[in-house]
Amino acid sequence: MTADVGITSSQDSGPDDRTGFFRQFVALAGPFWSTGRKWEVRGLTALLVALTILQVVSPILINLWSANLFNALEQRSMDRFMAQIGALMVILLFAMTVASTHMWVKRKLQVKWRKWLTRRVLDDWMAEGRHYQITHIPGEHDNPDGRIAEDIRNATESAIDLAHSLTYCLLLLISFTQILWSLSGIITLPLGGSEIQVPGHMVFVSLLYATAGTTAAVLLGQPLVRTVNKRQTVEANFRFGLVRVRENSESIALVHGEPDERRRLSDLFANVIGAWDRQTRALVHIFLFSSGYQVLATGFPILIAAPRYIAGAITLGALMQIAQAFQQMTSALSWPVDNLSKAAEWKASVERVLSIDRALQELAAHALVCHEDRNICPIRSDSDTLRFEGLTITSPDGQAVVSGIDAVIAKGERVLITGDPDAAIKLFKVAAGLWPWGSGRVALPADANIFFMPQRPYLPIARLRSVLAYPKGPDSFDDATLTAALERVTLSHLIPRLDDTATWEHTLTLGEQQRLGFARLLLQRPDWIFIEEATAALLPEGERQMMTLATTEFPGATVLTVGYHSALEEFHQRKLELVPLNDGQVAMRETRLKIERRREMSSLDLRNWLVHPLRRAAERKE
Repeated sequence: MTADVGITSSQDSGPDDRTGFFRQFVALAGPFWSTGRKWEVRGLTALLVALTILQVVSPILINLWSANLFNALEQRSMDRFMAQIGALMVILLFAMTVASTHMWVKRKLQVKWRKWLTRRVLDDWMAEGRHYQITHIPGEHDNPDGRIAEDIRNATESAIDLAHSLTYCLLLLISFTQILWSLSGIITLPLGGSEIQVPGHMVFVSLLYATAGTTAAVLLGQPLVRTVNKRQTVEANFRFGLVRVRENSESIALVHGEPDERRRLSDLFANVIGAWDRQTRALVHIFLFSSGYQVLATGFPILIAAPRYIAGAITLGALMQIAQAFQQMTSALSWPVDNLSKAAEWKASVERVLSIDRALQELAAHALVCHEDRNICPIRSDSDTLRFEGLTITSPDGQAVVSGIDAVIAKGERVLITGDPDAAIKLFKVAAGLWPWGSGRVALPADANIFFMPQRPYLPIARLRSVLAYPKGPDSFDDATLTAALERVTLSHLIPRLDDTATWEHTLTLGEQQRLGFARLLLQRPDWIFIEEATAALLPEGERQMMTLATTEFPGATVLTVGYHSALEEFHQRKLELVPLNDGQVAMRETRLKIERRREMSSLDLRNWLVHPLRRAAERKE
């Protein structure tokens, strides 16, 4: 039996599909100019455009200054030469002021845009468990940390850089086209038995020169776009591999897995080197052409205009002015060539940001529009019970895992869920709203204060008081309350370290981490408690202490526990056993438990208790 998957896959639709790449980018990042502090943003944008216009004034002034300078040199006039020195100082001061102010405004706008877009994607990513769900749906949205940290930075910074350079080149092109047209004069070309007059011939020469260069560069640079995208992907995979080793360093060290990890990281880095080499080959072709193109652009206009100077039609100053104007025009027209590599990197980053945003929006759409026949949608009901009605849990690809679950858990009941580990944990995730794949109805108590206790509690890198109070703030509880909670779970040795900051998941043993989870339980005071193997790392007596604490401290609370050994039965009234069937699915079997206080565990129970959590941890990677 399979079920339709409510969240669609985006893996087959790239950013160039649907409404177009640029339109998607504008839809994602464009609201920056119309939301929040929009007038400040628009003011900075207008100032950036004005400063870009003033930047164009500098090469125009230099062009005019160059003509006057060479005319003064040709006339051997010291007075005019000294005047040009003074003029150069003024132009220099103007250019320095404009350039520095422009840089400040541009970077201010870049960081504001990056901040806005990062916050938008980060808020979507961290909403309603989507950071977890996105790891289970198909599509090109792996390494979300790199996409949010690096690709958003490149997408915003490079977009403004490219927009500025394009605007600057367009203004430069317009300005120097007029200058070059006026300086070119009119030349007469013989054509058959007649002559034709060509005004502004240097403009046409510049256009032909730049068009030929741009066309050749674009053809040569097509492989660069593919190599840039590939390199960013393998770089992100290598970073992610390093992070994984750091996060699991203890486990790797205990089993001496360094050789295997070294090989794995070496393979990932070999992919980085391969992508680097492919990008290098593509860049060599580009630079081989562009370097010759730029050198030729320096002397080519002088060679073209020199006959008019030799004939006495123009002055030396006009000749140099023509050469500079030609270079400025070809430089402006060569914008695609000069920015091909940066544009390719920008496009690759934008595509990566669009991919993760598309996946997050699909998850958000599922949360807003929930179809009970296609997705599991936990709702808050008016009842004080937890109800599973006709529940079928599937994998993200639609393969059924659990079928036909119907159960009612009343307020104050204590229920043990055992049997198939994968199915049991998915049932918990369904109740938490983290697993929407499947069908059926899940109704949560309307006013229930629910607290989930995973096998390994999340411990942020922060002061211990913040870790203990999580997810509330560190000031939510006073020292006396925190101290009492630590004492109740036999973690008194941590009391002097309440203001210490450490990587607690590496500092504390797993047993200490699970006890700290029960300390959080004492602080949060919920009335519905979901325990997901949260005592699996404790010794039998320690597990008994923690479960007894939960029983006596919260006598009226509803407790649902995922566990796999019989010692837990004495703390529960019912047992829901998820039994694997021959067809690969799982069915539910209910048993009433007789609550009694057993002081000893059988040798079989003890052996199962010690061995099963280790085997289960190796088998299950959620």
